[in-house]
Amino acid sequence: MAIARLPQQQILEAVEALRAGELVAFPTETVYGLGANANDPEAVRKIFKVKGRPATHPLIVHIDHPRYLHRWVRELSPEGQKLAEAFWPGPLTLVAKRAPAVSDVITGGQDTVAVRVPNHPVALQLLHAFGGGIAAPSANRYGRVSPTRAEHVREEFEDEVKIILDGGECKVGLESTIVSCVDEVPRVLRPGSISLSQLRAVCPSVQMGPNPNAPRVPGSTSRHYSPTTPVNVVPSRRLEQVVSEFTSKGEKVAVLALRPPATTNPYMTWINAGMRPDHYSRHLYANLRTLDKAGAKILLVEEVPPGEKWDAARDRLRRAASAENIVTYDQDIAAWVADFGEDAP
Repeated sequence: MAIARLPQQQILEAVEALRAGELVAFPTETVYGLGANANDPEAVRKIFKVKGRPATHPLIVHIDHPRYLHRWVRELSPEGQKLAEAFWPGPLTLVAKRAPAVSDVITGGQDTVAVRVPNHPVALQLLHAFGGGIAAPSANRYGRVSPTRAEHVREEFEDEVKIILDGGECKVGLESTIVSCVDEVPRVLRPGSISLSQLRAVCPSVQMGPNPNAPRVPGSTSRHYSPTTPVNVVPSRRLEQVVSEFTSKGEKVAVLALRPPATTNPYMTWINAGMRPDHYSRHLYANLRTLDKAGAKILLVEEVPPGEKWDAARDRLRRAASAENIVTYDQDIAAWVADFGEDAP
């Protein structure tokens, strides 16, 4: 359950740490963020060092109210203003031309900056007390599974991040929808819980997907959100067949599915995540973390259904698996399993 507010003393300690150039992990409605004072380039560099994040991969600046947007954005298009009015605070990140004072460290050297107003009481409590922008990616090692609970952050960083504000489990569970407002036509650069239909209800011109000139944004690399166990996405009707091929050889498998298993065996760890897209998404990262600890040779994920309500989860799973680890409908499963066994480390 999400926590409404934290004791003010905890918030003040976090504010002092930010002002001293230290990192603070804090909850948002999407995932936990690893934050630094966005006006302190040296503090922001610590994020990249601790996460192992490439310097060209931009960050999102979190603010507590749209009235502070001018400090970070040179100009927001009319379409962007409509989207901000409709969805802030909330799981929407807008990309626009950066204000002159915004550091290259935050933008990855680009002329654009990503900004959002989170919708979590603890995040807003922290931002309001701090009185400035907080640059924050997800609070995990670069490319790994994002954290949706404070305990996930502790598992990732142990003593490297001293202040972790515990705001309970994140209610959305997947990163924000990112919309670029740089060009005349707004474009969704990363799907999230705010769907294309919802965006178009406010701004009909919004398009899905980047064009060749789109800015780089967080979470857009082909491999991301990955557990240490190799992830493979499998069509629903072939899931039991793939599981059987592995377990018949005595290989342990971990399975994230939309339903219970038809049969069970001692070599299988199976999580039934259900068919509700909001519930599935909220618990996706926690489920992947649980299955990653199962000691399995492979983590099999049942392909999620079509439709925009599943777009964000589908995007994260495809990146967690990478393209070469998505099983096709016509693939020779026995041969594929045999090849996996030979190639596995």
